Amino acid sequence: MWSIPGAPERKFLKAEGPALQVTDGAVISGYASLFGAKDQGGDIVQKGAYAASLAASAKAGRGIKMLWQHDPAQPIGVWDEVREDATGLFVKGRILTDVEKGREAVALLAAGAIDGLSIGYRTLKAQRDGKGQRLLAEVELWEVSLVTFPMLPEARVSAKSDALDDEVWGALAAAFEAARVSLAAR
Repeated sequence: MWSIPGAPERKFLKAEGPALQVTDGAVISGYASLFGAKDQGGDIVQKGAYAASLAASAKAGRGIKMLWQHDPAQPIGVWDEVREDATGLFVKGRILTDVEKGREAVALLAAGAIDGLSIGYRTLKAQRDGKGQRLLAEVELWEVSLVTFPMLPEARVSAKSDALDDEVWGALAAAFEAARVSLAAR
C-alpha cells in the first residue's frame, strides 16, 4: 500500500459483530472505524483520532458525507450522527431512497450482498511503531461510504429490519406493476 502525503485515504471496515444495523426502513447505524484494530494495510486508528475533525465539521456546519463506494458523484444519504465513543467511530444515518443509487444500496443491504463501511480521510498525525504498523493519531474525516470490500475485517452488516425488506419488496412490486401497465398499453 502506498500513499501520497496529504492525499485522501480510505479505511474499510467489515465487522464480525454488530457494526452496521439497518432499522426503520432505510436507517442504518454502526461503526465505521474501530479503535485499536489493525486493518489489512497495517494501520491502527487510535482513540481521539476523529475528535478535532468532528468538532471542526460541527463548528462549520458541515456534515460528514454518506457516499456509495467512495464516489463523490454518488451521495446516497445523510449521516445524522457521527461520533467517537470508547469503541470507535459510530455513525447513524438515512439512506435516501429517492436517489436511484440509494434504492440500489437498500436492496443490496437487504439481500446481504453488501455489508461494509469505509471512511475517506486525510492523515494529519501518524507514527510508525516497531512492528511496521501506522498508528493514526489524528485524521480529517471527509466521508463514510457503504462499500463492497472493506479493509478492516471486524465489521459487517449485522441486522436488517423487516421495514427495510418491506420497502424493497414494495419497490419491486411497483416496478413490476409499472412494467405490466406499460406492456399492456402497447
